[in-house]
Amino acid sequence: MRRPVGLLACLLMLVGVMMVPKTGDAGTRWRLDPEHTTVMFEAPHIGYARIFGLFQRVEGEFDFDESTRALTYLRVKVDLDSVFTNNQRRDRHLRSEDFLDAYDHRIAEFVMTDADPGSNTTGQIIGDLRFRGMTKPVTLDVTLNRIGPYPFGGNYVLGASATTVIRRSDFGSSYGVAEGWVPDEIPVRIEIEAIREDPAR
Repeated sequence: MRRPVGLLACLLMLVGVMMVPKTGDAGTRWRLDPEHTTVMFEAPHIGYARIFGLFQRVEGEFDFDESTRALTYLRVKVDLDSVFTNNQRRDRHLRSEDFLDAYDHRIAEFVMTDADPGSNTTGQIIGDLRFRGMTKPVTLDVTLNRIGPYPFGGNYVLGASATTVIRRSDFGSSYGVAEGWVPDEIPVRIEIEAIREDPAR
């Protein structure tokens, strides 16, 4: 089983799938578009139905050279207090120490340490996830969807998708696992759009 990724983790995490490890020039800075970036998760509820949730506040940036496919830096932050599952009572429980521990450790952060290219559009990003006061290595499976001029607003945009599985117990969360209420392993999906900074600015 691959090492987990934060609820996040992020995520996010994300873009440089096909990129090579940290070598060469820094590349161009890209920033996640918060209006088109989503970190979401799912979990069976006592085996009856799957509950889906997302985080409403995510920010991040990375350095990526489109010509060489080199990703040399990536950092993503997720505000765990922004969790949303369309149920206020459940969201309050998710913010508690049983799950996200958002009151004491509000921000989850993923920082890339390496990248493993698979093809021109797929690969893995490896990094450290800081979540619930602990830091663990995680791996994201990433797919590059599209890079090019945005049809609205004049921006140059990169879009990517990433998936992973987070093992809650690795980060000290085991509520409901023994009883079969909530699984230990939680699938996470990340969808991003990132805007290239104008080097002339």
